[in-house]
This record gives sequence, C-alpha cells and structure tokens, in this order.
Amino acid sequence: MYLIPIAWLYVVILVAAAEDTIVAAALTFVFWGVAPLALFLWLFGTPARRRRRMEREARECNDRAETDVDQ
Repeated sequence: MYLIPIAWLYVVILVAAAEDTIVAAALTFVFWGVAPLALFLWLFGTPARRRRRMEREARECNDRAETDVDQ
C-alpha cells in the first residue's frame, strides 16, 4: 500500500525541485504532494481503522462479560 505514496512523493519532490523559486517549490510540495497524499492515506486507511475499532469494542465487550461472570 505504501508504494503508491512513496512514488507520488518522489514525483512531487522532482517537480518541486524544478520550480523557479523556493516559494513555488514549497507550495508545489504542499498542494501537489502533502495535501493529496494525506487525503489518499486517510481514505484508504478507513477500513483498517473501522476494523481496529470493531476489534477493540469486541474485546471490551468480552472483558465486561468475563468480569460479570467472575462476580
């Protein structure tokens, strides 16, 4: 999964290095690199976050059930 973000950052860094000024390079890096990459990682990480939340809730439910049985 991380191959696409690494390749995207590589391309954006090369494009930013080709800019005329440092300000243009920084803006290119932020608006063509960091912002879309953050959105991409957030969207594609949603299923994993949902899975971890469901596992955590199931574990908490099992822990509560075990403590109720013990008492």
